Amino acid sequence: MSYEPISVFDIFKIGVGPSSSHTLGPWRAAQSFIRSLEHKGLLPELKRIQVLLYGSLAKTGKGHGTDIAVELGLSGYDPVQIDTASIPDIVESIKENKIIRLVGGIQLPFDPVKDIEFLVQDSLPYHPNALSFLADFKVSEPLAETYYSVGGGFIEKEGQLPAANSASQLPFPIDSANDLLHWCMKTGMTIHEVVLENERVWRGDQAIKADLLEIWRVMKECMFKGCHTGGTLPGGLLVTRRAAGLNKKLLEGRTYNDYAEWTEAIRMGGKDFKYILDWVSCFALAVNEENASFGKVVTAPTNGAAGVIPAVLQYFICFCGGTNENTIDFLLTAGEIGSIFKKGATLSAAMGGCQAEIGVSSAMAAAALTEALGGTQRQSLMAAEIAMEHHLGLTCDPIGGLVQIPCIERNTMGAIKAITASQLALQGKPDFAKVSLDAVIRTMWDTALDMNSKYKETSDGGLAVHIPISLSEC
Repeated sequence: MSYEPISVFDIFKIGVGPSSSHTLGPWRAAQSFIRSLEHKGLLPELKRIQVLLYGSLAKTGKGHGTDIAVELGLSGYDPVQIDTASIPDIVESIKENKIIRLVGGIQLPFDPVKDIEFLVQDSLPYHPNALSFLADFKVSEPLAETYYSVGGGFIEKEGQLPAANSASQLPFPIDSANDLLHWCMKTGMTIHEVVLENERVWRGDQAIKADLLEIWRVMKECMFKGCHTGGTLPGGLLVTRRAAGLNKKLLEGRTYNDYAEWTEAIRMGGKDFKYILDWVSCFALAVNEENASFGKVVTAPTNGAAGVIPAVLQYFICFCGGTNENTIDFLLTAGEIGSIFKKGATLSAAMGGCQAEIGVSSAMAAAALTEALGGTQRQSLMAAEIAMEHHLGLTCDPIGGLVQIPCIERNTMGAIKAITASQLALQGKPDFAKVSLDAVIRTMWDTALDMNSKYKETSDGGLAVHIPISLSEC
Protein backbone atom coordinates (compact mmCIF):
# COMPACT_ATOMS: atom_id res chain seq x y z
CA MET A 1 0.00 0.00 0.00
CA SER A 2 1.46 3.38 -0.99
CA TYR A 3 1.89 6.15 1.55
CA GLU A 4 -1.14 8.43 1.30
CA PRO A 5 -1.53 11.25 3.83
CA ILE A 6 -5.20 12.16 4.11
CA SER A 7 -6.50 14.97 6.30
CA VAL A 8 -9.69 14.78 8.30
CA PHE A 9 -10.82 17.70 6.15
CA ASP A 10 -10.44 15.55 3.05
CA ILE A 11 -12.93 13.12 4.55
CA PHE A 12 -15.34 15.77 5.86
CA LYS A 13 -16.17 18.16 3.03
CA ILE A 14 -18.99 20.70 2.89
CA GLY A 15 -21.00 20.38 -0.29
CA VAL A 16 -24.38 20.02 -1.92
CA GLY A 17 -26.47 16.83 -2.10
CA PRO A 18 -27.51 14.35 -3.16
CA SER A 19 -24.24 12.48 -3.86
CA SER A 20 -20.57 13.06 -3.15
CA SER A 21 -19.44 10.83 -6.02
CA HIS A 22 -22.16 11.77 -8.52
CA THR A 23 -22.74 15.42 -7.56
CA LEU A 24 -19.81 16.87 -5.60
CA GLY A 25 -17.12 14.97 -7.53
CA PRO A 26 -18.34 15.97 -11.03
CA TRP A 27 -18.85 19.52 -9.75
CA ARG A 28 -15.21 19.63 -8.61
CA ALA A 29 -14.09 18.04 -11.89
CA ALA A 30 -15.86 20.77 -13.88
CA GLN A 31 -14.20 23.44 -11.74
CA SER A 32 -10.83 21.77 -12.28
CA PHE A 33 -11.34 21.64 -16.04
CA ILE A 34 -12.16 25.35 -16.21
CA ARG A 35 -9.10 26.16 -14.07
CA SER A 36 -7.01 24.06 -16.43
CA LEU A 37 -8.23 26.05 -19.45
CA GLU A 38 -7.69 29.30 -17.58
CA HIS A 39 -4.14 28.28 -16.66
CA LYS A 40 -3.40 27.47 -20.31
CA GLY A 41 -4.83 30.83 -21.41
CA LEU A 42 -7.46 29.08 -23.54
CA LEU A 43 -10.67 30.44 -22.02
CA PRO A 44 -10.95 33.53 -24.27
CA GLU A 45 -10.89 31.44 -27.48
CA LEU A 46 -13.19 28.70 -26.20
CA LYS A 47 -15.92 27.88 -28.72
CA ARG A 48 -17.72 24.83 -27.30
CA ILE A 49 -17.68 22.46 -24.33
CA GLN A 50 -19.15 18.97 -24.32
CA VAL A 51 -19.35 16.63 -21.35
CA LEU A 52 -19.44 12.83 -21.61
CA LEU A 53 -20.65 10.81 -18.62
CA TYR A 54 -19.71 7.14 -18.36
CA GLY A 55 -20.68 4.10 -16.30
CA SER A 56 -22.50 4.75 -13.05
CA LEU A 57 -22.42 8.52 -13.66
CA ALA A 58 -24.41 7.92 -16.85
CA LYS A 59 -26.80 5.33 -15.45
CA THR A 60 -27.82 7.21 -12.29
CA GLY A 61 -26.59 10.69 -13.15
CA LYS A 62 -30.04 12.15 -13.74
CA GLY A 63 -31.31 11.03 -10.36
CA HIS A 64 -28.10 12.16 -8.66
CA GLY A 65 -28.06 15.57 -10.36
CA THR A 66 -24.74 14.95 -12.11
CA ASP A 67 -25.71 17.15 -15.07
CA ILE A 68 -26.74 19.95 -12.71
CA ALA A 69 -23.46 19.66 -10.80
CA VAL A 70 -21.43 19.87 -14.02
CA GLU A 71 -23.34 22.97 -15.15
CA LEU A 72 -22.77 24.68 -11.78
CA GLY A 73 -19.07 23.76 -11.78
CA LEU A 74 -18.52 25.05 -15.31
CA SER A 75 -20.34 28.25 -14.33
CA GLY A 76 -17.87 28.91 -11.53
CA TYR A 77 -20.13 28.25 -8.55
CA ASP A 78 -18.53 26.64 -5.52
CA PRO A 79 -20.43 23.89 -3.61
CA VAL A 80 -19.28 25.24 -0.25
CA GLN A 81 -20.35 28.84 -0.87
CA ILE A 82 -23.40 28.53 -3.12
CA ASP A 83 -26.84 29.45 -1.82
CA THR A 84 -28.66 26.20 -2.54
CA ALA A 85 -31.93 28.11 -2.96
CA SER A 86 -30.48 29.72 -6.11
CA ILE A 87 -29.70 26.42 -7.86
CA PRO A 88 -33.07 25.91 -9.60
CA ASP A 89 -32.96 29.41 -11.14
CA ILE A 90 -29.37 29.00 -12.35
CA VAL A 91 -30.11 25.65 -13.96
CA GLU A 92 -33.36 26.91 -15.53
CA SER A 93 -31.55 29.93 -16.98
CA ILE A 94 -28.95 27.72 -18.68
CA LYS A 95 -31.69 25.44 -20.01
CA GLU A 96 -33.86 28.27 -21.36
CA ASN A 97 -31.14 30.54 -22.76
CA LYS A 98 -28.79 27.74 -23.85
CA ILE A 99 -25.91 29.85 -22.63
CA ILE A 100 -23.43 29.11 -19.86
CA ARG A 101 -21.50 31.92 -18.18
CA LEU A 102 -17.90 31.05 -17.33
CA VAL A 103 -15.38 32.93 -15.19
CA GLY A 104 -14.31 36.33 -16.44
CA GLY A 105 -17.74 37.05 -17.90
CA ILE A 106 -17.22 34.67 -20.83
CA GLN A 107 -20.51 33.44 -22.30
CA LEU A 108 -20.62 30.21 -24.25
CA PRO A 109 -23.43 28.51 -26.19
CA PHE A 110 -24.39 25.46 -24.14
CA ASP A 111 -27.42 23.23 -24.43
CA PRO A 112 -27.47 20.70 -21.55
CA VAL A 113 -29.61 18.30 -23.59
CA LYS A 114 -27.05 18.14 -26.42
CA ASP A 115 -23.81 19.04 -24.69
CA ILE A 116 -24.04 16.60 -21.75
CA GLU A 117 -24.18 13.03 -22.99
CA PHE A 118 -25.16 10.07 -20.77
CA LEU A 119 -23.26 7.13 -22.26
CA VAL A 120 -25.10 4.40 -20.35
CA GLN A 121 -23.55 1.58 -22.40
CA ASP A 122 -19.96 2.77 -21.95
CA SER A 123 -17.65 2.48 -18.96
CA LEU A 124 -13.97 3.34 -18.56
CA PRO A 125 -11.71 0.67 -17.04
CA TYR A 126 -10.12 2.68 -14.23
CA HIS A 127 -13.33 3.54 -12.35
CA PRO A 128 -17.08 3.39 -13.10
CA ASN A 129 -17.52 7.07 -12.18
CA ALA A 130 -15.87 8.77 -15.15
CA LEU A 131 -16.51 11.96 -17.11
CA SER A 132 -14.70 13.62 -19.99
CA PHE A 133 -14.69 17.29 -20.98
CA LEU A 134 -14.20 18.08 -24.67
CA ALA A 135 -13.30 21.62 -25.67
CA ASP A 136 -13.23 23.21 -29.13
CA PHE A 137 -11.43 26.50 -29.73
CA LYS A 138 -11.43 29.23 -32.35
CA VAL A 139 -7.76 28.66 -33.20
CA SER A 140 -6.12 26.08 -30.93
CA GLU A 141 -6.46 22.34 -31.35
CA PRO A 142 -9.35 20.58 -29.54
CA LEU A 143 -8.60 19.44 -26.00
CA ALA A 144 -10.00 16.63 -23.86
CA GLU A 145 -9.59 15.87 -20.16
CA THR A 146 -11.00 12.88 -18.27
CA TYR A 147 -11.71 12.79 -14.55
CA TYR A 148 -12.75 10.05 -12.17
CA SER A 149 -14.99 10.67 -9.18
CA VAL A 150 -13.62 7.99 -6.86
CA GLY A 151 -15.95 8.43 -3.88
CA GLY A 152 -16.49 10.88 -1.04
CA GLY A 153 -16.02 13.88 -3.33
CA PHE A 154 -12.44 12.87 -4.21
CA ILE A 155 -11.52 13.26 -7.88
CA GLU A 156 -8.55 12.06 -9.92
CA LYS A 157 -7.51 13.43 -13.29
CA GLU A 158 -6.47 10.85 -15.86
CA GLY A 159 -2.71 10.80 -16.27
CA GLN A 160 -2.09 12.79 -13.11
CA LEU A 161 -1.22 11.43 -9.68
CA PRO A 162 -3.52 12.49 -6.80
CA ALA A 163 -2.09 15.75 -5.50
CA ALA A 164 -4.02 15.97 -2.22
CA ASN A 165 -1.37 16.01 0.52
CA SER A 166 1.07 13.56 -1.04
CA ALA A 167 4.12 15.71 -0.32
CA SER A 168 3.33 16.03 3.39
CA GLN A 169 5.44 14.13 5.90
CA LEU A 170 3.37 13.32 8.93
CA PRO A 171 4.82 12.57 12.38
CA PHE A 172 2.60 9.48 12.56
CA PRO A 173 2.17 7.93 9.08
CA ILE A 174 -1.01 5.83 9.03
CA ASP A 175 -2.16 3.58 6.22
CA SER A 176 -3.90 0.91 8.29
CA ALA A 177 -5.65 0.36 11.60
CA ASN A 178 -2.56 -1.49 12.79
CA ASP A 179 -0.44 1.60 12.06
CA LEU A 180 -2.83 3.74 14.08
CA LEU A 181 -2.79 1.30 17.00
CA HIS A 182 1.02 1.14 16.84
CA TRP A 183 1.35 4.90 17.28
CA CYS A 184 -1.24 4.96 20.05
CA MET A 185 0.57 2.21 21.96
CA LYS A 186 4.02 3.73 21.37
CA THR A 187 3.05 7.25 22.48
CA GLY A 188 0.27 6.52 24.95
CA MET A 189 -1.92 8.95 23.03
CA THR A 190 -5.59 8.49 22.29
CA ILE A 191 -6.68 8.14 18.66
CA HIS A 192 -7.81 11.74 18.38
CA GLU A 193 -4.52 12.98 19.89
CA VAL A 194 -2.48 11.10 17.28
CA VAL A 195 -4.72 12.45 14.51
CA LEU A 196 -4.41 15.98 15.89
CA GLU A 197 -0.61 15.77 15.73
CA ASN A 198 -0.86 14.84 12.04
CA GLU A 199 -3.37 17.61 11.31
CA ARG A 200 -0.91 20.15 12.74
CA VAL A 201 1.27 19.57 9.66
CA TRP A 202 -1.43 21.29 7.60
CA ARG A 203 -3.11 23.69 10.05
CA GLY A 204 -2.53 25.47 13.34
CA ASP A 205 -4.52 24.50 16.42
CA GLN A 206 -6.92 27.43 16.13
CA ALA A 207 -7.66 26.66 12.49
CA ILE A 208 -8.18 22.95 13.24
CA LYS A 209 -10.65 23.74 16.00
CA ALA A 210 -12.45 26.41 13.99
CA ASP A 211 -12.68 24.28 10.87
CA LEU A 212 -13.97 21.23 12.76
CA LEU A 213 -16.57 23.36 14.53
CA GLU A 214 -17.58 24.72 11.11
CA ILE A 215 -18.05 21.14 9.91
CA TRP A 216 -20.25 20.48 12.94
CA ARG A 217 -22.13 23.75 12.40
CA VAL A 218 -23.09 22.70 8.86
CA MET A 219 -24.09 19.25 10.11
CA LYS A 220 -26.23 20.81 12.87
CA GLU A 221 -27.89 23.29 10.54
CA CYS A 222 -28.67 20.54 8.05
CA MET A 223 -30.12 18.32 10.77
CA PHE A 224 -32.13 21.14 12.36
CA LYS A 225 -33.50 22.28 8.98
CA GLY A 226 -34.41 18.74 8.04
CA CYS A 227 -36.30 18.31 11.31
CA HIS A 228 -38.40 21.37 10.47
CA THR A 229 -39.10 20.93 6.75
CA GLY A 230 -42.05 18.92 5.52
CA GLY A 231 -43.40 18.14 2.09
CA THR A 232 -42.33 15.77 -0.65
CA LEU A 233 -38.82 15.06 -1.94
CA PRO A 234 -38.02 16.08 -5.54
CA GLY A 235 -37.34 13.58 -8.30
CA GLY A 236 -40.52 11.73 -9.15
CA LEU A 237 -40.76 9.08 -6.43
CA LEU A 238 -43.01 11.39 -4.37
CA VAL A 239 -41.35 10.33 -1.12
CA THR A 240 -42.88 12.11 1.86
CA ARG A 241 -40.41 13.72 4.24
CA ARG A 242 -40.76 12.16 7.69
CA ALA A 243 -38.25 13.86 9.99
CA ALA A 244 -40.34 16.99 10.63
CA GLY A 245 -43.42 14.99 11.58
CA LEU A 246 -41.43 12.69 13.86
CA ASN A 247 -39.68 15.67 15.45
CA LYS A 248 -43.01 17.31 16.25
CA LYS A 249 -44.50 14.09 17.63
CA LEU A 250 -41.55 13.33 19.89
CA LEU A 251 -41.38 16.86 21.36
CA GLU A 252 -45.02 16.73 22.46
CA GLY A 253 -45.52 20.50 22.32
CA ARG A 254 -42.24 21.56 23.97
CA THR A 255 -41.17 24.91 22.49
CA TYR A 256 -37.76 26.29 21.46
CA ASN A 257 -36.24 28.99 19.27
CA ASP A 258 -32.93 27.60 18.05
CA TYR A 259 -30.69 24.53 17.94
CA ALA A 260 -29.50 24.86 21.57
CA GLU A 261 -33.04 25.14 22.91
CA TRP A 262 -34.16 22.32 20.62
CA THR A 263 -31.43 20.07 22.04
CA GLU A 264 -32.54 20.91 25.57
CA ALA A 265 -36.17 20.23 24.65
CA ILE A 266 -35.12 16.80 23.37
CA ARG A 267 -33.29 16.05 26.64
CA MET A 268 -36.40 16.94 28.62
CA GLY A 269 -38.15 13.90 27.13
CA GLY A 270 -36.02 11.54 29.20
CA LYS A 271 -33.94 8.51 28.28
CA ASP A 272 -36.45 5.81 27.50
CA PHE A 273 -34.94 3.35 25.00
CA LYS A 274 -37.69 3.75 22.41
CA TYR A 275 -37.57 7.54 22.75
CA ILE A 276 -33.81 7.60 22.11
CA LEU A 277 -34.14 5.14 19.23
CA ASP A 278 -36.77 7.34 17.58
CA TRP A 279 -34.59 10.40 17.94
CA VAL A 280 -31.52 8.76 16.41
CA SER A 281 -33.67 7.79 13.42
CA CYS A 282 -35.13 11.29 13.25
CA PHE A 283 -31.67 12.91 13.21
CA ALA A 284 -30.47 10.66 10.39
CA LEU A 285 -33.68 11.02 8.35
CA ALA A 286 -33.46 14.81 8.63
CA VAL A 287 -29.95 15.02 7.18
CA ASN A 288 -30.57 12.71 4.29
CA GLU A 289 -33.92 14.25 3.39
CA GLU A 290 -32.01 17.51 3.09
CA ASN A 291 -29.34 15.74 1.06
CA ALA A 292 -31.99 14.38 -1.33
CA SER A 293 -33.29 17.94 -1.77
CA PHE A 294 -29.97 19.42 -2.97
CA GLY A 295 -29.36 20.77 0.52
CA LYS A 296 -26.03 21.74 2.09
CA VAL A 297 -24.47 18.70 3.76
CA VAL A 298 -21.10 17.34 4.88
CA THR A 299 -19.62 14.25 3.26
CA ALA A 300 -19.17 11.80 6.13
CA PRO A 301 -17.51 10.15 4.30
CA THR A 302 -20.07 10.50 1.46
CA ASN A 303 -23.27 12.44 0.87
CA GLY A 304 -25.37 9.29 0.64
CA ALA A 305 -24.14 8.39 4.14
CA ALA A 306 -24.09 11.96 5.46
CA GLY A 307 -26.67 11.33 8.19
CA VAL A 308 -24.90 8.68 10.25
CA ILE A 309 -22.18 10.76 11.94
CA PRO A 310 -24.45 13.76 12.74
CA ALA A 311 -27.11 11.40 14.14
CA VAL A 312 -24.64 9.56 16.40
CA LEU A 313 -22.93 12.79 17.45
CA GLN A 314 -26.28 14.40 18.25
CA TYR A 315 -27.21 11.27 20.22
CA PHE A 316 -23.96 11.69 22.18
CA ILE A 317 -24.73 15.35 22.88
CA CYS A 318 -28.39 14.88 23.76
CA PHE A 319 -28.19 11.70 25.79
CA CYS A 320 -24.54 11.18 26.83
CA GLY A 321 -23.45 14.65 27.97
CA GLY A 322 -21.31 15.54 24.96
CA THR A 323 -19.85 19.06 24.53
CA ASN A 324 -18.20 21.13 21.78
CA GLU A 325 -14.74 19.92 22.83
CA ASN A 326 -15.96 16.33 22.63
CA THR A 327 -17.26 17.15 19.15
CA ILE A 328 -13.77 18.09 17.95
CA ASP A 329 -12.27 14.86 19.30
CA PHE A 330 -15.18 12.85 17.85
CA LEU A 331 -14.64 14.22 14.34
CA LEU A 332 -10.86 13.72 14.49
CA THR A 333 -11.28 10.04 15.37
CA ALA A 334 -14.11 9.45 12.88
CA GLY A 335 -12.16 11.15 10.08
CA GLU A 336 -9.10 8.96 10.60
CA ILE A 337 -11.16 5.77 10.45
CA GLY A 338 -12.69 7.01 7.18
CA SER A 339 -9.26 7.67 5.69
CA ILE A 340 -8.09 4.14 6.59
CA PHE A 341 -11.07 2.70 4.72
CA LYS A 342 -10.30 4.88 1.70
CA LYS A 343 -6.70 3.65 1.65
CA GLY A 344 -7.52 -0.01 2.18
CA ALA A 345 -10.74 -0.30 0.18
CA THR A 346 -13.02 2.41 -1.26
CA LEU A 347 -15.56 5.08 -0.36
CA SER A 348 -17.37 4.68 -3.68
CA ALA A 349 -20.67 2.81 -3.90
CA ALA A 350 -20.10 2.54 -7.65
CA MET A 351 -16.97 0.57 -6.79
CA GLY A 352 -18.01 -1.32 -3.68
CA GLY A 353 -21.75 -1.07 -3.10
CA CYS A 354 -23.34 0.65 -0.12
CA GLN A 355 -20.97 -1.09 2.31
CA ALA A 356 -18.50 1.55 1.08
CA GLU A 357 -20.81 4.36 2.17
CA ILE A 358 -23.17 3.45 5.01
CA GLY A 359 -20.82 0.72 6.23
CA VAL A 360 -17.84 3.06 6.41
CA SER A 361 -19.83 5.87 8.02
CA SER A 362 -21.16 3.46 10.65
CA ALA A 363 -17.63 2.26 11.42
CA MET A 364 -16.41 5.86 11.68
CA ALA A 365 -19.20 6.79 14.07
CA ALA A 366 -18.77 3.63 16.15
CA ALA A 367 -15.06 4.25 16.74
CA ALA A 368 -15.57 7.93 17.59
CA LEU A 369 -18.48 7.25 19.95
CA THR A 370 -16.54 4.51 21.73
CA GLU A 371 -13.61 6.81 22.38
CA ALA A 372 -15.92 9.63 23.45
CA LEU A 373 -17.58 7.30 25.97
CA GLY A 374 -14.24 6.42 27.54
CA GLY A 375 -13.26 3.37 25.52
CA THR A 376 -9.65 2.45 24.88
CA GLN A 377 -7.96 2.75 21.51
CA ARG A 378 -8.38 -0.96 20.90
CA GLN A 379 -12.05 -0.86 21.89
CA SER A 380 -12.59 2.00 19.44
CA LEU A 381 -11.04 0.01 16.59
CA MET A 382 -13.04 -3.02 17.71
CA ALA A 383 -16.24 -0.96 17.46
CA ALA A 384 -15.36 0.13 13.92
CA GLU A 385 -14.74 -3.51 12.97
CA ILE A 386 -18.06 -4.65 14.42
CA ALA A 387 -19.96 -1.92 12.59
CA MET A 388 -18.43 -2.77 9.21
CA GLU A 389 -18.62 -6.52 9.74
CA HIS A 390 -22.39 -6.21 9.80
CA HIS A 391 -22.54 -4.11 6.65
CA LEU A 392 -20.42 -6.43 4.50
CA GLY A 393 -21.98 -7.09 1.12
CA LEU A 394 -24.51 -4.26 1.37
CA THR A 395 -25.52 -3.38 -2.19
CA CYS A 396 -26.31 -0.02 -3.75
CA ASP A 397 -29.53 -0.23 -5.78
CA PRO A 398 -31.18 3.22 -5.65
CA ILE A 399 -34.71 3.30 -7.03
CA GLY A 400 -34.97 5.66 -9.99
CA GLY A 401 -31.29 6.52 -9.57
CA LEU A 402 -32.29 8.80 -6.68
CA VAL A 403 -30.54 9.00 -3.31
CA GLN A 404 -33.83 8.32 -1.52
CA ILE A 405 -34.91 4.67 -1.38
CA PRO A 406 -33.27 2.81 0.30
CA CYS A 407 -30.57 5.41 0.98
CA ILE A 408 -32.36 7.64 3.50
CA GLU A 409 -33.51 4.86 5.81
CA ARG A 410 -30.12 3.18 5.54
CA ASN A 411 -28.65 6.13 7.41
CA THR A 412 -30.92 5.35 10.36
CA MET A 413 -29.74 1.73 10.26
CA GLY A 414 -26.09 2.79 10.05
CA ALA A 415 -26.46 5.11 13.04
CA ILE A 416 -28.17 2.49 15.20
CA LYS A 417 -25.58 -0.13 14.23
CA ALA A 418 -22.81 2.31 15.17
CA ILE A 419 -24.28 2.79 18.65
CA THR A 420 -24.79 -0.96 19.07
CA ALA A 421 -21.23 -1.68 17.88
CA SER A 422 -19.90 0.86 20.35
CA GLN A 423 -21.79 -0.71 23.24
CA LEU A 424 -20.57 -4.18 22.27
CA ALA A 425 -16.98 -2.96 22.14
CA LEU A 426 -17.25 -1.10 25.45
CA GLN A 427 -18.54 -4.27 27.10
CA GLY A 428 -16.08 -6.48 25.22
CA LYS A 429 -12.44 -7.43 25.47
CA PRO A 430 -10.38 -6.73 22.33
CA ASP A 431 -7.90 -9.45 23.34
CA PHE A 432 -10.58 -12.03 22.56
CA ALA A 433 -11.73 -10.49 19.27
CA LYS A 434 -11.38 -12.86 16.32
CA VAL A 435 -11.55 -10.21 13.58
CA SER A 436 -9.38 -7.10 13.30
CA LEU A 437 -10.39 -3.86 11.64
CA ASP A 438 -7.72 -4.36 8.96
CA ALA A 439 -9.08 -7.84 8.25
CA VAL A 440 -12.61 -6.53 7.81
CA ILE A 441 -11.36 -3.76 5.51
CA ARG A 442 -9.58 -6.36 3.34
CA THR A 443 -12.77 -8.43 3.36
CA MET A 444 -14.83 -5.42 2.36
CA TRP A 445 -12.54 -4.81 -0.61
CA ASP A 446 -12.62 -8.46 -1.67
CA THR A 447 -16.41 -8.35 -1.43
CA ALA A 448 -16.46 -5.20 -3.54
CA LEU A 449 -14.40 -6.84 -6.25
CA ASP A 450 -16.65 -9.91 -6.28
CA MET A 451 -19.95 -8.00 -6.22
CA ASN A 452 -21.98 -7.98 -9.42
CA SER A 453 -21.77 -4.56 -11.07
CA LYS A 454 -25.56 -4.22 -11.23
CA TYR A 455 -25.55 -3.80 -7.45
CA LYS A 456 -23.03 -0.96 -7.54
CA GLU A 457 -25.03 2.25 -7.95
CA THR A 458 -26.30 1.46 -11.44
CA SER A 459 -30.01 0.99 -10.70
CA ASP A 460 -29.73 -2.14 -12.86
CA GLY A 461 -30.55 -4.59 -10.06
CA GLY A 462 -32.11 -5.14 -6.67
CA LEU A 463 -34.84 -2.80 -5.46
CA ALA A 464 -34.34 -0.52 -8.46
CA VAL A 465 -35.75 -3.09 -10.90
CA HIS A 466 -38.62 -4.27 -8.70
CA ILE A 467 -40.26 -0.90 -8.10
CA PRO A 468 -42.45 0.37 -10.98
CA ILE A 469 -40.79 3.65 -11.83
CA SER A 470 -38.49 4.56 -14.72
CA LEU A 471 -35.60 6.99 -14.83
CA SER A 472 -37.58 9.08 -17.31
CA GLU A 473 -40.11 9.79 -14.56
CA CYS A 474 -37.42 11.19 -12.29
